[in-house]
Amino acid sequence: MLPADLMDPVLPVYLASVAAADDGFSIVSLVLEADFIVQSVLFLLLAMSVACWAIILNKYLAVRRASVQSQAFLDAFWKARALDDVYERSGRYPNAPVAEVFKAGYVELQRLTTGDSAGAMDLGLTENIERALRRTANVELNQLERMIPVLATTGSTGPFIGLFGTVWGILRAFQKIGATGQASIQTVGPDIAHALVATAVGLLAAIPAVMAYNFFNSRIRSIASEMDGFSSDFLNIVKRHYRGR
Repeated sequence: MLPADLMDPVLPVYLASVAAADDGFSIVSLVLEADFIVQSVLFLLLAMSVACWAIILNKYLAVRRASVQSQAFLDAFWKARALDDVYERSGRYPNAPVAEVFKAGYVELQRLTTGDSAGAMDLGLTENIERALRRTANVELNQLERMIPVLATTGSTGPFIGLFGTVWGILRAFQKIGATGQASIQTVGPDIAHALVATAVGLLAAIPAVMAYNFFNSRIRSIASEMDGFSSDFLNIVKRHYRGR
């Protein structure tokens, strides 16, 4: 251990050297020291990343609710004895796309089997109900797919935006070499570091966006298959019970 009289001058020098080292390798200091173009690139990538994470959280909750409630509705549908009972209970599943498809088909069925249109039911029943089912399924899919293209856009453009910042930083490094005639690390190091930070931020924004985009596409395709399968089953039930009446 150093004597007390030697620690007084040594300790401030040591702390100053540690602080200088931390400043030299701090990501925040690199960003603050970057020029306007690199900072703009980093800000754009950061904004895209924040937007993507907000979309990921929102869509994860929406898709999860849709999957769980659709499965619960299908279980209740196949256990019910009458379509009227299913329609009365369909309000319990407000986030189930399959339930919305059923309600559209049921309402169209009721319209065609009552009043003056009951006589023409055999001719236009299947086609009209099928159109109602398909139209509602498309509306539900559009709702689930809303904002998903932002993830694809970020995943495809994020690395290129980061690459632009990288190229700009390297160009500035070569410009300094030409102006000073020196290629030392003190001359070109900061600009090279800025370039690498831009690349890293671009990848950090793009990778989660691509993974989330593929995940949500897979889950939404599964929900779409459930709606298609239910639409076919519903039409078969209608044909079996109402055709020829």
